Amino acid sequence: MADVKIAAQTRDEFGKGAARRIRRESKVPGVLYGHGTDPLHLTLPGHELLLALRTPNVLISLDIDGKTTELAIPKAVQRDPLKGFLEHVDLLLVKRGEKVTVEIPVQTEGELAPGGNLLEHVLVTLPVEAEATHIPEAVTVSIQGLSAGDAVLAKDITLPAGSTLAVEEDTVVLQVLAAQAEEAPEGEEAAEA
Repeated sequence: MADVKIAAQTRDEFGKGAARRIRRESKVPGVLYGHGTDPLHLTLPGHELLLALRTPNVLISLDIDGKTTELAIPKAVQRDPLKGFLEHVDLLLVKRGEKVTVEIPVQTEGELAPGGNLLEHVLVTLPVEAEATHIPEAVTVSIQGLSAGDAVLAKDITLPAGSTLAVEEDTVVLQVLAAQAEEAPEGEEAAEA
């Protein structure tokens, strides 16, 4: 996983008014915390941050005021519910070699057995523990030939090297549901008889 470098400035104004002023300048207010340090309030460039957050569990290299560089991963992202722009971001401070727990997307490949069965994603993301600088982008699960009643458990998934499960091994990740025949409404059955 590549580092995304973003320049950040510390800020000393807080509250709604200050946050609105920051957003008007196409920037995003944020907080960097972790490792027992005091929270550091930052102003981040909106467009660069939006592009970086398109990658799940992106590792961000923050150049803070041109003085120090810190590594961080996004912990919480708040977006405007209507327009979708970034309103605030919480970043978790990480160190190289440190293990972090993140959720990686579950992708599927292959075809289900014939019969019109449905695949249910019980977990859309899989919690794993991985080194902060080597977070996998996704995990791929083969569903080739699975039929109704089959399930894929967390322990059945092959994880990328250096990653371990952060969830019970018997947790159901995917399951195949039997296709249900459509029932005719009661009025139609009476008309046919």
